[in-house]
Parts: sequence; structure tokens; C-alpha cells
Amino acid sequence: MVREECKLEYTPLKTIPEVVNRLQKTFRSRKTRPIEYRLHQLQQVIKMLHDNRDAIRQAVYLDLHKSPMEVDLAEINCVVDECVTLIEELPHLMQPEIVKNDLANVGCTTCIRREPKGTVLVIGAWNYPVNLVLMPFAGAIAAGCTAVVKPSEVSPYTAKLLGELFPRYLDADSYQVVNGAVDETSMLLNEFKWDHILYTGSGMVGKIIMSAAAKHLTPVTLELGGKCPAIVSDDSDLDTVTKRLLWGKLLNAGQTCICIDYVLCSENFKNKLIPKMKAQIKEWYGDDVQKAEGFGRIVNGRHFSRIMKYIQSTKGEIVMGGQSDAEDLFIAPTVVVNPAVNEPLMSEEIFGPVLPILTVKNLQEAVDFVNARDHPLALYVFTKNTKEQNFVLDNTQSGGVCVNDSVLHLACHNTPFGGIGPSGLGAYHGKFSFETFSHQRTTLVKSQGMEFLNNMLRYPPFTESKLNMMSKAMFKTSPSAMRHVPWKWIILGVVLSFIWKQSMM
Repeated sequence: MVREECKLEYTPLKTIPEVVNRLQKTFRSRKTRPIEYRLHQLQQVIKMLHDNRDAIRQAVYLDLHKSPMEVDLAEINCVVDECVTLIEELPHLMQPEIVKNDLANVGCTTCIRREPKGTVLVIGAWNYPVNLVLMPFAGAIAAGCTAVVKPSEVSPYTAKLLGELFPRYLDADSYQVVNGAVDETSMLLNEFKWDHILYTGSGMVGKIIMSAAAKHLTPVTLELGGKCPAIVSDDSDLDTVTKRLLWGKLLNAGQTCICIDYVLCSENFKNKLIPKMKAQIKEWYGDDVQKAEGFGRIVNGRHFSRIMKYIQSTKGEIVMGGQSDAEDLFIAPTVVVNPAVNEPLMSEEIFGPVLPILTVKNLQEAVDFVNARDHPLALYVFTKNTKEQNFVLDNTQSGGVCVNDSVLHLACHNTPFGGIGPSGLGAYHGKFSFETFSHQRTTLVKSQGMEFLNNMLRYPPFTESKLNMMSKAMFKTSPSAMRHVPWKWIILGVVLSFIWKQSMM
């Protein structure tokens, strides 16, 4: 397959200020606040995806050679599921969360109101050009924000399609697509004050995003990836591990932020794993992987050249694959055994169908190897031994963990998805997307009555007895502190609270 270059029209720089100003004005008008509005816009995202499934499949195929099944599962259906989840949970998420009061605030109502932050910027990634744009965008809608969406120009067919679809399905006064590259992104970051920025991509660009956000103290969510290890125990089932390792590695031709970037296992398991991998690749893709419809391509020539340099410069042994076709942007599934730990293949995120396998003597050595590097976005553990599993979990750090499988922890929409340290900051998915774009506003509602209690305890002149009673009413001094609380004051507070509530009815 030789792909023609897509002519993606960038948003004119002179029109971007008007776009941002319009969205900020809409937010100030409170148009996006009602639940009915948010639910309708989420329904429109679903409708947009259903109505244009074939067009989305075609665009993502042209960008990344993804099969229709992979586009449906990893790009379309997962976003629909996210929107449905938010629609179902939004009535509950928007309700103020009532919290317990201490004795000093008996009779008050204290709650946490989750309110929209404002006008936000969502910068998507090219490797999942629908998912990584619309998934966080759905959270911004649910939270009641207005949003500018910036798709990646590296996946131009999909970026162009999203730019065409948004005004057909979504309120243009609240949500806009800005297409472009460095100039357009730089303008968005440096010339406007956002209320939140969510970015998915590389750590290098993540630092630029964070630096720009710091000028206005703008909160950020960064999903940055990194080198995700898989630790494989000798007791693992060889057939199962082989399939799950390869599936997690070769999904989207390895261009997945949480794909397995290297394997740590014993010499004995490695010797059994490699021939099994060769047989499995043949079973899945036949004798010629390049001709198999289900195998993706590298997104562009620059990334193709980068990955090929990793392969060509490795000091490890290439035991499988290594074939490539620059014109087709094809790189065969490749396995490299024991590369040097400081070479690019092991120091940089690969983002391609190349899997290094490093041998270790024991589980402790594997854990030490992982801990000597940046915290990964995902960590994979394959073992039947619960003690080994817990040893790895208790002695490592990562954004997420998947035990005895790969990638699928990302599909749990009731859990937060995000990194730690260099692999990311903050999280989203489901209710966590809603919370990312919401401000948790503590609200105390108090009556103007019962002022005699304040006169007795709160106001000057200050005395030792007032301090003692207020301290016991407001603060816990030890786990058993409640034993020493002056119960007569609690009883009095309860009685007065009851009298006050009755008077308000």
C-alpha cells in the first residue's frame, strides 16, 4: 500500500483568537451548565461516531493501516462506551456531595460542588487519532466546559475528518476543532489563558505544554507513555503468554503508549518463548506479514526511519523479523534478544513492532531493572504465583498494572488512566474525566441563627476554657479523642440543630 499525502488545511492563525473568545463567552453565559445540554452533546458525539463509522474507518486506515475491527474496538466503540457511561452517571456526578460536619458546624450543610473549570484545551495524539481526542473531550462535555480540540497533524486524514464533523454534530459556540502544527499549537499554548489543558503524547512535548501552562498557573493532565516492561515468571503458561505478549506488542503495529516495550524473563523461558513467537506470528499473519490485512503500518517516514535506526544499531541478536519496506512504511514483527541497556532500543520508547527480550536471573533482578528506570505508564506481570505477583506490585511503581494480560486494563472505564512521574500527570476515563475538568468547590451553608453559641465560644475575649472547648469541638487530637469530647455540648448542639431545622420548615 502506497499512501497519498493528505492535504490537511490548517486553521488560519488570524481566526484562532475569535474561536477562543467565542468559547470563553459561551462558558460565561452558562449555556453549558444545564445537565440537559451536556447530555444532548454527549448523545451527539455518539451519533457522530455511528453515522460516520465507514468514514472514520477509512480515515484511520489511510493514516495507520488499521483494520476495521481494530478501528471499531480501539477508536469508535470505546468512545461510545465512554459517552454512554458518562450519560448514565452524570445525574449522580453533578449532585453536590454532602460531607460530615464537625461539632463546631452542627446544623450546617457542608458539601462539595463539582463545577466546570471553564474553557479547556484538549491536544490529541496521532496513534489513536479518534480515541485520544474524543475520549477526554467527552469528559470536558460532561463537566460542562467549553473546549478547543487540537487533533494531531501526524494523522492528517483523521484530523481533517474531525474538523468536518464537529460543526455538523456539535454546538460550534461551545466546541471547536483547531487543525495545525507547531505554529497553531504554539499560539494556542502561549497566547491564551486556559482553565485546563489535557495533552497526550511524548514527554518532550509534555514539558513544553507544562512550561506554557505555568505562565498562567493552568492545571494540566499529561499522558506521556514511556517504556512499559513485562516481567514473565517461569511458571507462566507458554502458549497463553506468547499470544498475550504479541497481541499487546503488535496492536497498532506497536504504536500504543501502553504497549509492551520490553520483556524480562529467564534464559530458560526465553529459549522456549522465541520459537513459540515465530510459530504464532505465522499462524496469525501467514508467511508474509506485509500482505496480511490485519497488520498496521508506521505512521510516517520520519518514525519509520527512527525505528529502523534502532534495529540497525542494536548490539542485541535479531532472532525474528527485521524486514522492512520504506515505501509501504512496513516493519515486520521483530524480536531482539539482550540488546545493550544503554542503546536507543532500550533507552527510548520504541513505538513500533520491535520487542527486546532481556534475560534476568530472578524476580529481584527484574524488579531492580525496572526500578532503575523512569516509572512506566503500564507494567505487565505474568505469573501464576500470587506471592510473586504481589512482590512485583509492592516493589515497583507505574501508572497502571495488568497481571497476566496486556493493554486491557485500559478498557476499565471505572478506573483512572494516567501515568506517574515521567509517564504522566493526572488521569481520566469515566468519572475521572468528569473530575479532571471539574473544580471541587467546598461549600458551607450556615444559618444566621444560634449566634449565642458563637458568643459563648468563638468571639473575644478569649479564655483558656473557650480554647479548650473549641479545640475539642473542632479538632481530633488522637484516635481516641472522641472519648474526651464534652458530650453535653454535643447533646446541646444536636438539640439546637433540631430546633433550628424545625423553625426553618
